[in-house]
Amino acid sequence: MVSVNQLTLDFGTFVLFEDISFLINPHDRIGLVGKNGAGKSTLLKVLSGLQKPTSGEVTMPRDFTIGYLPQVMKHDNRFTVFEEVEQAFSDIKSLEKEINRLNKVICERDDYHSDEYLALINKLTEATDRLNILGGQDYKSRIEQTLKGLGFHSSDFNRSTSEFSGGWRMRIELAKILLKKPNLFLLDEPTNHLDIESITWLEEFLKTYNGAMVVISHDKAFLDNVTTRTLEISLGKVYDYKVPYSRFIELRKERREQQLAAFRNQQKKIEATEQFIERFRYKATKAVQVQSRIKYLEKLERIEVDEFDDTKLNIKFPPAPHSGKIVVEGRHIRKSYGNHLVLDDIDFTIERGEKVAFVGKNGEGKTTLTRIILQELDHQGNIKLGHQVKIGYFAQNQAELLDENLTILETIDKVAVGDIRTKIRDLLGAFMFRGDDVDKKVAVLSGGERTRLAMVRLLLEPANFLVLDEPTNHLDMRSKEILKTALKDFDGTVLLVSHDREFLDGLVSKVYEFTNKKIKEHIGGIYDFLAKKRMENFRELEVSKSPDSINSASSSKTDSPNNGKFAFVERKELNKKIKKAEKEVVSAENTIAQIEQKLEEISRQLENPDNATDNNLFEEYQTLQKEMEGKMVEWEKAHSLLEELKNVRIQMDA
Repeated sequence: MVSVNQLTLDFGTFVLFEDISFLINPHDRIGLVGKNGAGKSTLLKVLSGLQKPTSGEVTMPRDFTIGYLPQVMKHDNRFTVFEEVEQAFSDIKSLEKEINRLNKVICERDDYHSDEYLALINKLTEATDRLNILGGQDYKSRIEQTLKGLGFHSSDFNRSTSEFSGGWRMRIELAKILLKKPNLFLLDEPTNHLDIESITWLEEFLKTYNGAMVVISHDKAFLDNVTTRTLEISLGKVYDYKVPYSRFIELRKERREQQLAAFRNQQKKIEATEQFIERFRYKATKAVQVQSRIKYLEKLERIEVDEFDDTKLNIKFPPAPHSGKIVVEGRHIRKSYGNHLVLDDIDFTIERGEKVAFVGKNGEGKTTLTRIILQELDHQGNIKLGHQVKIGYFAQNQAELLDENLTILETIDKVAVGDIRTKIRDLLGAFMFRGDDVDKKVAVLSGGERTRLAMVRLLLEPANFLVLDEPTNHLDMRSKEILKTALKDFDGTVLLVSHDREFLDGLVSKVYEFTNKKIKEHIGGIYDFLAKKRMENFRELEVSKSPDSINSASSSKTDSPNNGKFAFVERKELNKKIKKAEKEVVSAENTIAQIEQKLEEISRQLENPDNATDNNLFEEYQTLQKEMEGKMVEWEKAHSLLEELKNVRIQMDA
């Protein structure tokens, strides 16, 4: 489908990729991983056509569509949220204008039998048919569903995009890309500004999406949930594993161990052979054996061990100065921005040594309460810091606040005081800024490198209460693991605002959930909290169900004198409907299976480079894809109906 052939990209003397090749197949779910600075974001730019390689090429079918979500983007402030997302349906909007124009022209004519009039009618019919094919009847409801899935409320739809923060603007852009339904998604850190509920929604969307996907993410749980293949970029090469991220880590380790074992064995054989040649090189009686071994070495295919980039972040927080038992305590905290109430009558307590997480949807007040704790915001109620509490704060936008005109060394030298000034280079080296790297300007650093630099600043002064607002954004997997270990080992108190489930797992023992202007305390880890939430939501759903919405007959079971007769007739009719729905589900599933088999056969053919320009194959593939989308909609409707009918039967039996 998309072929990357012998791709090389260099910047002067620095080679980012060298002669890499791989294929992206029609239904691939690819996680693109590697350390910060390995070239992941650059590779997505090359695939999207925004960056030209030094050599090699990227080929794809004609009319192939790509949806690219970069980490950093330019925003347009002219539209409301809904209007901005509507840009995804520009072709539909153009068709609607053309249909309106044609209708107006037709209404003004009365030459009903002329060729010109009939030609206009044909154009109108074609435009209307195309509008229906493109989903012109329901695109507004699809916009609404997608925006709500990404955390927007109906009241946000008519607000100007300029009123929203960068994270919410990214969601708007993500909504546009999802609604365009391209053949290939290229998503660079899509979860960075999403809360846990929105990440879950995005996971479900991507798991059922019919196209291909290449995603960069440092969220291990997200990668495991949505990907089935992993491409690792390491030291200019790409390693391809047909498994999700967690399994890739295991296989990479096993593969390297096997390579090392095979390499050592081969080296022993080579050494023994060379010793034999050297020992008997000049003995006529051994000439044949010597020549045979020389030829053996010449023909031997040498085992190569994959290069492995083992540079890693080395973090150890300074010992925490002693503080009082109560680190921070809030009573009756209330905060409004104008008429917008964010927090209402909040009580909480964080004690010495606790590791606590703030979680909840974006906009529910997590960062606001954090800033109140830091005494950066005016508020109602009382906030009290404990005895000798010293705060170390990492802001959500900490990396963005760095002065781009300074070098790495100057950034740290500017804030370092005392004896630590003599150890600045050692400290930077521990954070993978070594040698000449320290002379790089902040402006040229990647997001992960800026985050690491901001973390160095956090270590310059000892603290006993670390307040970290989204510290893992832009950090690679290994750096996150090392930061997590350092926080586990930290003997002070930690408050984390984060949506990264894997990062919080095993680290925090108490969760504060922010919802509806209140907070709720949950004792236990993050997955304990998520499990409880699923149970709570289920109970709420059951309680909120109205008997009238189930079946009017079930509500009248005790009211009618002919209840038994009616119940029998209704049950019989209901069972007929269930059987019919079951047949429709099975029929749709069988058809989908047949289409999938055909798609797999064509996919295998398309993997052959000889078929790379076979337009007939691509057209057949696209036709089957559209047919698949239609059948999936049929299956979803039939399956939903079947579930509803079964629920009604359960209610009747109750």
